[in-house]
This record gives sequence, C-alpha cells and structure tokens, in this order.
Amino acid sequence: MKTGALFAVILSLGAGQAGAQVSLTGSVSGELRYFPQNPAFAGQSDDRYQFSMTLDARFTYDFDSGTDRIVVSPFLRFGGDGDGRDHFDLREAYWLHQGDGWSVTAGIDKVFWGVTESRHLVDIVNQDDALEDIDGEDKLGQPMISLSLYGDYGTFSFYALPWFRERELIGFGPRLGGPLPIGPATYESPQGRSNVDFALRWSHSVGNFDIGLSYFDGTSREPRLIPTGPTLVPHYEQIGQAGLDLQLTAGDWLWKLEAIRRNGHGPGFWAATTGFEWTIPGIAGTGADLGLIAEYNYDGRTPVLAPATIYDDDLFLGARFGLNDISDTSLLAGALIDRSTDAQVFLVEGQRRLGDNWLLSLEGRFFTGAVAPDPISAIQDDGFFSISVKRTL
Repeated sequence: MKTGALFAVILSLGAGQAGAQVSLTGSVSGELRYFPQNPAFAGQSDDRYQFSMTLDARFTYDFDSGTDRIVVSPFLRFGGDGDGRDHFDLREAYWLHQGDGWSVTAGIDKVFWGVTESRHLVDIVNQDDALEDIDGEDKLGQPMISLSLYGDYGTFSFYALPWFRERELIGFGPRLGGPLPIGPATYESPQGRSNVDFALRWSHSVGNFDIGLSYFDGTSREPRLIPTGPTLVPHYEQIGQAGLDLQLTAGDWLWKLEAIRRNGHGPGFWAATTGFEWTIPGIAGTGADLGLIAEYNYDGRTPVLAPATIYDDDLFLGARFGLNDISDTSLLAGALIDRSTDAQVFLVEGQRRLGDNWLLSLEGRFFTGAVAPDPISAIQDDGFFSISVKRTL
C-alpha cells in the first residue's frame, strides 16, 4: 500500500473517534560533501563534491483516549548524482496499544539499546542504514511485533522479527564504496530473509545504575563479505547473542559498559566497550560545558570466520563541547586509535540552530594508517567534510 493511501485509511478510521489527535512534522535538508583526496581506485568516481537532499516526515495519530497510536515515518535521500546513497525507507509504520502496565507494537519500528559513544555493541534489532552513513548511527525500520511489560521490577520487552533487512552497501564506483562490487546476498538459514528472529530485553534503574540485559536469536545484522570472483558476496549467518549494557551516574561522571557473548560466527567470542564521560560544567566561568570521553573497545572474534570489525583492540578519545546558548551550539570531536596497528579514524560533528526552523550541521570523517586486512584500508582515501542545512516543516 502506498504511503498516501495509508494516510487516507488512517484518517478515515479516526473520523468518528472522539478526542483523536493528529500531528504531522518533518524536515527537508540539503547536504554537500567534499572529498579532499583523489580516489584510490581506477574507475572510481573522481567527483570531489557531492550534493544530495533528504525528506523525512512523521505522522502521528492518537485515538481511544490516547491508548492507541499509529505512526508513519518515511525517509528519502535523493539527488546524489552517482554517490550511491539515493534510497527510500519507512523508518516507522506501526500501531501501538498501551494497556495497564503493558504495551504492544505491530508494524515497522526502531529500537535502540546501549549506552556507549564509540560503538553500539548491544544494539542489534535494527539493520544499519549503511547508505546514509558509515558510523552505524542511522537505522532501517524493522518489521516486528513487540510486547513490553512494565512494573517495579523493570521493563521486559519481547520481539518477534519476521522479515530480515539486508544491509545495503555502497558498491564499487562511488566514494566510500571500496574496490569491488557487491553481489547478491546469501544466507545460512534455508528461509533466507523470511527467517523469523527473536529478541528479548530487561531494563531497570536501581539507584544511580541503569542496567539492561538482552538476548537475540536469528540472522546476524552484520554480513561476512566473501570474495567470489570479481565481487564481494554478503553472507548472513545465524547467531545467538547475549548482551549487557550498564551505566553509572556519579555526579559529573558517566561510567559505561556494553558487553556481548556471541555464538555463530566461528567459535563463540566476547566483545566489550567500556569507558567514561566526564562533564566539566561552566568551564572558564562561562555557561559552556565540556565533556571528556574515553572508551576502550575489545572484540575477540576470529577474523576469517566472522564479519570484519575495526573495534578489535581500539581506544576512543573524544571531547563534547556545548555552549548551552539559545542556538544549542555543540561540537563533538574524537579519534578511534587501533592499539595494534596505529590506524586511526578521526571524526568531528557540530551543529547550531539558525532561528526556530533551521539547523546547520557539520561533519568530518578521516582515516589514516590502515593497511589490509583492516576494513578501513579500502576507504582510507575517502575522508570527507560535509555541511548540511535542515529546514523543519
């Protein structure tokens, strides 16, 4: 069913509902990327400037005195002129019913688990939107049916995930695409994309501690890229993953931990991300805050039997600066440093509101020191700056 027709159905359903509330929000933005270096591979795009636009919207319809809600949230990026990023996704399209101490959701939704800054290790329900960015922050909508139970004991959430979303990867040609084209995906499960995955999570706050325990059973969201002739074939294995996320708030300090035990990618292995964020309020007698971040990443997977990762033995150091001004000006800068190879990933992100409806954002990603088989080596010459302007509607 097309999105416009879905809106019409929703509105017709609510025509006779007393106290129904409808809201529509969204934004349009333009982004310009600049690649300072020449491409690494012959035949790769040598266009250093790439312009694209995004449209996103969020339609919310509350009815039955607020116990029921329907949400539809589409996203579109277009106009990339060969940058490989044009795509459409329904981030959300779900019905939510809230009962007394419980709720149920059916449709397409996004779920986030985790507390750390440099890597969201336990966050496994939604697939990465790898066309949108390479940092794992953007997610595709996931079809699901979920049940959550609330009480003094915390929150228990159960998920049935009936349709798998492949990770759409930029193939050879565009920047950040690497040296080889991407072939059709293969699956360990005979059901392929139709394999039904399951997940559950318990979360609770106890004093200054926020804790989450989770388990996932199903198709790995990370593909193992297998060289096959002139292509890389994404292969998705069946995995079981137990996760822990823990955060301690102690004054100006946040102590964080994410840890997993995973089976299915070769021998079972452990991985963890842990560290702190220390906020210094009112630096130099101003209203600005400075947050200092340090995290260590460990991953014990066997490289030839599991999807490649850059987080095997890495230290992340960063700083978050917030002016706390009327324009919400903020800046995050950091570096991920491989302790074994000295390969480094540098990032910078900043934003500032321009009036009530405009937002200016800056982003930079740069790579250095990586050599094969480090995954970063394939895009080492594709560091970039970007600037975007968003208009909320």
